[in-house]
Amino acid sequence: MDYWKYILRANPETADILVAYLADAPFDTFEETEDGLNAYAPAHAPEEEIHTRLEALKQQFDFSWERSFLPSQNWNAVWESNFPPVIVGNFCAVRADFHDPIPGVQHDLVINPKMAFGTGHHETTWQCLAALEHLPVQGARLLDFGCGTGVLAILADRLGAASVEAVDIEEEAYRNTLENCAANDAKHVTARCGTLDAVEGRDFDGILANINRNVILDALPSLAAMTRAEGWLLVSGVLEQDDMVVTAAAEAAGFKKQRQTQRGNWLCIEFRKNLPA
Repeated sequence: MDYWKYILRANPETADILVAYLADAPFDTFEETEDGLNAYAPAHAPEEEIHTRLEALKQQFDFSWERSFLPSQNWNAVWESNFPPVIVGNFCAVRADFHDPIPGVQHDLVINPKMAFGTGHHETTWQCLAALEHLPVQGARLLDFGCGTGVLAILADRLGAASVEAVDIEEEAYRNTLENCAANDAKHVTARCGTLDAVEGRDFDGILANINRNVILDALPSLAAMTRAEGWLLVSGVLEQDDMVVTAAAEAAGFKKQRQTQRGNWLCIEFRKNLPA
């Protein structure tokens, strides 16, 4: 598939903010750089929508952008040169199949990301991986909303989840999740392509939502309806500055904040549903 590479030059804090604002734009992948951020969009993506969004953001934030065309190529080779393993303490590691196994970790995951987002390198995914170490996953029925590569669903399967529905609106992410589930023998994960409307389960014990602020805010009423009483919701893709608005919306939907971690400018927040005050 052909791609457009959008090169955004900005300071690190602005680059983080831009990821949050552009995560629901027609980009497949974001890549942090020394100068800011690279964002990749399929060549068939709506060009006018992307350019309008970027120009609107330039009225709020200090950055510049340009783009270059990337003809179809071996994306696996590209990732091989830009994808070091990710290690979360002694709990888990995320590596590609061309890496050697990682010694000294409880769970060694093989993720070949292609152009799907969610390898564990970004602060949001890293924190979600770490959070799964203490969440009640064993025997649980879970939903991974915005699954990307499927890495969180696969780790949940390793931790003994009874079932995991993994859904993503991007066709490439859906296919990549299927491939990665097969590579990790994740037999209890069911991948779906679409929005929350594509999800068949209800009364989930827990929901993972590593997406972005706007999608989370829009989806909170539906996520609350899909979570059993005292079930948990883990959200990430939330900037530090958006903590209050996301927490207030989650509480209005029936959740109560339990704990929160921060890595860089990004938060990962755990909520529980319908807990007594």
